[in-house]
Amino acid sequence: MRKIHCLNAISKYGTGLLTADYELTDNMAEADGVLVRSAAMHDMEFGNDLLAIARAGAGVNNIPLDRCAENGIVVFNTPGANANGVKELVIAGLLLAARDVVGGIEWCRANSEDENIAKSVEKSKKAFAGTEIMGKKLGVIGLGAIGAQVANSAVALGMDVYGYDPFISVNAAWGLSRAVKHITSVDTIYAECDYITVHVPLLDDTKKMINADAIAKMKDGVVVLNFARDLLVDDEAMAAALESGKVHRYVTDFPNPKSVHMKNVIAIPHLGASTEESEDNCAVMAVKELMDYLENGNIKNSVNYPNCDMGVCKEAGRLAVHHLNIPNMIGQFTGLVAASGVNISDMTNKSRDKYAYTLLDLSSPIDAETVEKMRTIKGVLRVRVVK
Repeated sequence: MRKIHCLNAISKYGTGLLTADYELTDNMAEADGVLVRSAAMHDMEFGNDLLAIARAGAGVNNIPLDRCAENGIVVFNTPGANANGVKELVIAGLLLAARDVVGGIEWCRANSEDENIAKSVEKSKKAFAGTEIMGKKLGVIGLGAIGAQVANSAVALGMDVYGYDPFISVNAAWGLSRAVKHITSVDTIYAECDYITVHVPLLDDTKKMINADAIAKMKDGVVVLNFARDLLVDDEAMAAALESGKVHRYVTDFPNPKSVHMKNVIAIPHLGASTEESEDNCAVMAVKELMDYLENGNIKNSVNYPNCDMGVCKEAGRLAVHHLNIPNMIGQFTGLVAASGVNISDMTNKSRDKYAYTLLDLSSPIDAETVEKMRTIKGVLRVRVVK
C-alpha cells in the first residue's frame, strides 16, 4: 500500500484518481509521496520513505530542490495545467490597464447615495476614459505555456504581438500563432511596445530584470504586466517610473508592501491560477505524475531530475537508481547486475546538471544483496526496486 500525504487541500479530481493501492495519510513521516500547492517545505524534515513530491502548480520555490535531489526525492510540477486561467487574467489586466474600469467602479461606489447618479455619470465618466488595445503593440517576454497563450489571444484581439524567448521549446513554437513576430533582442520589445508582459521563471539572471535600465529603454507611457513572479520587477525602479509617468500602469498579481502603495498600480491578490478549473487540472496532472513514478519509475515534468520514460515494465523486474552525473556509474551498475546472474533486457540513463537517473529492466528479480551493494557505490543517492 503506497501512502500519499497532502500538505494542502488538493482537488478531488486529482486524489480521486488514486487506486485501491494507495492510501491518503495524515502522517507525512510515513508518506511515499507528497502533494503540495503553496505550503513552505524548506524547513520540513523528510522521512526515509519519501520518494517524490508533486507540486500542483508551476512554481516550486516553496520546495528545497537541491536537498530533495541529494536524497533521491523527485520533485514534479505541472507546467501548463493552469495556463489558461493565468492567460485569461493577463488579458483582463490588459483591459484594466487600457480602460480605467477600476477607477470607474470606485467612483460609482463613492457616489452610491447620489439620487442623480445616472446624470452625474455622464459628467464624470470622462475622467475614466481610456484607450482600446486593438492595434497596440504587445511584447511578450517568455513564450512558455502561459506566454504563448497570451500571445495568441492578443493576436485574436487585434494586437500587434512581439514575442521574445531565446529558449522557446519546439512544442511552444508549434503552438504559436504565425502572426506573432519573433524578436531576437528584448531591447526591441522595450523600445517598440505599448504593453509588456513578462512570463519567465525566477532565476538569478531574471531577478529584477525589469529594472531602471530596462525601463529607461521603454516607450513613454508603457504598461507593464507581471503575472509570473514578484521579484522579476525592481520595486524601487517601478515606483520611480510610475511617479514620473514613464510607466503609465503597472499591473501585478503579486501585491507587496511597496507595490500596493505605488501610484497607478493595479494590484491583484495572486489570482492568476485561482480558478476551479486550474486547481482541478493541476491536481490531476500532479497525481498522474506521482503515480507513474511510484508504479513505473518514470519521470515526467521533474524540476530536479531528468525526464525518463520506459513505459510500463513488461519484464520480471525494474530497478531505478538516482546518482551523481559522474563517469563509470553505468559500468558499475551493469557489472553488479551481471555478477548476480541477472540479465538486463533494457536500460536507459538520463542526466540533468549534476544529477542522473538510470532505469534497468531485468529478466529476473534482483536479489537484496545486489541492491545493497549498489547502494554503497560512491555517487549513488538512492536505489529503488520498482518491480
